[in-house]
Amino acid sequence: MKVQSLFLLAASAGLLPIALSYGLVPTQSLSFLFGIDATPVNVSHIFRAVMGLYLALLLFWILGAFRDKYQLAALYSLVVFMLGLAGGRLISFLLDGMPHWLLAIYFALEVAFGVVGIAMIRKTESNI
Repeated sequence: MKVQSLFLLAASAGLLPIALSYGLVPTQSLSFLFGIDATPVNVSHIFRAVMGLYLALLLFWILGAFRDKYQLAALYSLVVFMLGLAGGRLISFLLDGMPHWLLAIYFALEVAFGVVGIAMIRKTESNI
């Protein structure tokens, strides 16, 4: 298996628990993890929608890991997703201050996965 495929699978595996923590049972997980009250329907709805976005991209990355014709697109979407999340978090750090420590770790991981994803894109494009 190619390193790009392993990278896509690792990103998928790492994001699965995060996706589920946001939307599977948001009233319990968000309260436990971050002290967020997700009992209002609108809050649960938003977090479940975020979970759906995460899961959809995860499935696309898994597809890219096993189907060469989707691999480059999967890598590009991973980079956009990770660096987009990191960019939003950076704006929040600057405007809102430091969040829960776990969210700061998410930021570091998102930057790392985004940067490694760029390297994987370059490697893939050089083989085409």
